[in-house]
Amino acid sequence: MTTSSEAYLPNLVDIRHAKERIRGVVQNTPLDYSATFSALTQNDIYLKLENLQKTGSFKLRGAYNKLSSLDEAERARGVIAASAGNHAQGVAYAATRLGIECTIVMPENASLAKVAATQRYGATVVLFGESYDDAYQHALDLQQQSGRTYIHAFDDPLIIAGQGTIGLEIYEALPTVNAVLVPMGGGGLATGIGIALKEIAPHVRLIGIEAANVACFRHSLDIGELATVPGQPTIADGIAVKRPGQLTYALAKRYVDDVVTVEEEEISRTMVMLMERSKLVTEGAAAAAMAAAVYHKVPENLGNVVVVLSGGNVDVTTLSKIIEHGLTEAGRYLRIAVTIPDKPGALRDVLDAVAEVHANVLTVEHHRMGAHILFGQTKIELDLETRDRRHIEQLIHVLQSKGYDPKLVD
Repeated sequence: MTTSSEAYLPNLVDIRHAKERIRGVVQNTPLDYSATFSALTQNDIYLKLENLQKTGSFKLRGAYNKLSSLDEAERARGVIAASAGNHAQGVAYAATRLGIECTIVMPENASLAKVAATQRYGATVVLFGESYDDAYQHALDLQQQSGRTYIHAFDDPLIIAGQGTIGLEIYEALPTVNAVLVPMGGGGLATGIGIALKEIAPHVRLIGIEAANVACFRHSLDIGELATVPGQPTIADGIAVKRPGQLTYALAKRYVDDVVTVEEEEISRTMVMLMERSKLVTEGAAAAAMAAAVYHKVPENLGNVVVVLSGGNVDVTTLSKIIEHGLTEAGRYLRIAVTIPDKPGALRDVLDAVAEVHANVLTVEHHRMGAHILFGQTKIELDLETRDRRHIEQLIHVLQSKGYDPKLVD
């Protein structure tokens, strides 16, 4: 088949061919029923665990399908791609396995863990620009100079067909599936799954999930034409795409039933919930799909709902910040400052008040110097573990009733 992204729309036959090409290289990931999230969402939730895929995300599927389809001359010239992380690792892994030289252009602010992982998979990494779009344009410039084959992250029929193999796996494991929730950035994953499922079982609802901060598909569908959105920073960097692809936009209009958006706080809280309740580490893009169900952005009582957890590539530093942010937003962690007399027993009295409401003290810091600290006083800052926002309100009330003036510290 032709690989012109302007001329060819992939179909179910292409996805079945992709399944054969990637067999033995890409894992058929588990489809795991979640009683916890089923109860929370009033749907029967099944998790498609692409966060357990080789290279840590679904991207290997499309990358290997594309690279294994190159002819000998294209393989000899090598390949080049632009990516914020997951596509980079998928292309690098596939290229190394197939013996193809590979260059990846990544934004300068890309996760250090993703850069290192891409290098370990055998790629030459070039850091350029502040965003994916900057890296993408630089990669195109390098491609023109070198003659390498450009491997697009989503707007390529072979890439889309590779991602669509997830749809085949979902239907094989759960023929009674009623709806699928899929993270949506450039749209390759959602449209690939949509082709596979809709051609086999047209009744299955496919819902794409975008971060509200970078909702290019929702905006383009609303105005009826391809458009670029300004975009704001998002935890879900894997779906932070400002403009849909031409192919994926055309396919989305045909195969995606709806596109909904989720907020940053909803994504971060859901990441924490997935870790706590399902023992699953997910990146923001993957958690976005679950957040749509948890925060009722999709209907209840849909029946058997598959949530595609698209990847788990999140570095430890970022993860720790997200955990703290998620706990804070959920009312389970806070820092307060209290000014007390600088004398023996004063700290104990504050801690007794905290213990009275059964909040857990994590850390205590003293500050005796400062613009608003008077002589004979000290300011203490407490990091506390709480149950929820109501528990925080109870704690503040008790401290105020004992004559303290607690301040929440950002």
